[in-house]
Amino acid sequence: MSMSTVVAALLSLSLILSVLGLIAMVWSILKPDRRIWPPQNYTRLTPIIVWGKTYAIFGAIIALGILGWGSAELPKSVRYGLAPLLLLCGNLAVWSEVFKFGLAQTGGAVGHLKVDGLYRYSRNPQYVADIAILVGWALLSASTVALPAILGGILVLLAAPFAEEIWLEEQYGQAYIDYKASVRRYL
Repeated sequence: MSMSTVVAALLSLSLILSVLGLIAMVWSILKPDRRIWPPQNYTRLTPIIVWGKTYAIFGAIIALGILGWGSAELPKSVRYGLAPLLLLCGNLAVWSEVFKFGLAQTGGAVGHLKVDGLYRYSRNPQYVADIAILVGWALLSASTVALPAILGGILVLLAAPFAEEIWLEEQYGQAYIDYKASVRRYL
């Protein structure tokens, strides 16, 4: 298999999954009573679907970054200074909250309203952290072939909170409405 075929396959995979994710978010925003995200029924398959899609997109993005390594000209201070900082901070933030929240609740299971930790500053710190990771990888890899996949992933991450807010109001009522009024969506 040629390098261009591998790149095309990875790019297609990531973009198809991102488009499907974006469609699911838009559907869930427009039809909250028939939403896809957060899932209406959390089952044993839910985390496999949620985390499988997430790992597939991120895996394809990492591979595309490696395959297109350095194809864009960026200052070394950005690539080797700012980018690792974004990657490190993004990973620390997202995984610390995943471990506090639990994989099930992060994957759409009903749990408790989280308003402490990074949630004091952002209603969606995990999405912000994931975006930081993607931007960090875009800068570090300086890969032009990874850029469409990275942008697709970021679009899904930006849309997800809008799909979740109606559900969060239904689950947590006035407590969420008060929280929403006092803490910003992203930063």
